[in-house]
Amino acid sequence: MATHLITGAGSGIGAAVTAQLLDRGDTLWLLARNAGRAKELAERFPGARTIVGDLAEPGRLSWALGHQSLPQELDSLMHIAGIVELGGVGELTPKVWTDQLAVNLVGPAELTRLVLPQLRLARGHVVFVNSGAGLSAHAQWAPYAASKHGLKALADSLRWEEKPHGIRVTSVYPGRTATPMQEKVHRQEGGDYDPARWIAAESVARTILLAVDLPRDAEVQDLTVRPGR
Repeated sequence: MATHLITGAGSGIGAAVTAQLLDRGDTLWLLARNAGRAKELAERFPGARTIVGDLAEPGRLSWALGHQSLPQELDSLMHIAGIVELGGVGELTPKVWTDQLAVNLVGPAELTRLVLPQLRLARGHVVFVNSGAGLSAHAQWAPYAASKHGLKALADSLRWEEKPHGIRVTSVYPGRTATPMQEKVHRQEGGDYDPARWIAAESVARTILLAVDLPRDAEVQDLTVRPGR
């Protein structure tokens, strides 16, 4: 029975991963941005434990986690939380940039730093759920794509740094997935949202667990998932 710390468990891919891990009896710790969200997660996923810490405020994560109980060892840390706000470079304010960089990049970097001791003890696995935007940037996507390109750099650097400790690092690049975030993106793009056109969150979750469950003699470093329709 493995122990996992998951961000973004409240919806989409994060919720699908959480449900699948609970079904097989693993021990889960879920990061919630506030106490209210933690209560919601505890009610939705009985048996999972919650930790309160806001990725939007990376500078406060150390203080927040320092006042709570954490697992002694971690078999995996799964970075699945993320936010998106579209817009042209000529119209975006610094707040739009800093909000997305905080939640999508700086927050994951700081959370990883804070739980590295537990990951090293277990020779654990860090999973970064990235995006197709982390490989190629398009119009209106600059801040989100920048944060995801940075997330790839974080994963690649971490892999080299933590190899002596036996930590595996995987970046997963899902294409458009049927999630609440995707519905928001379609509203911003002005298009109709049809979830049947896109990858099911459960399919991406199964792909993530495929990488996590590999025997210790193998490591999936980069994994791209695209709609099959």
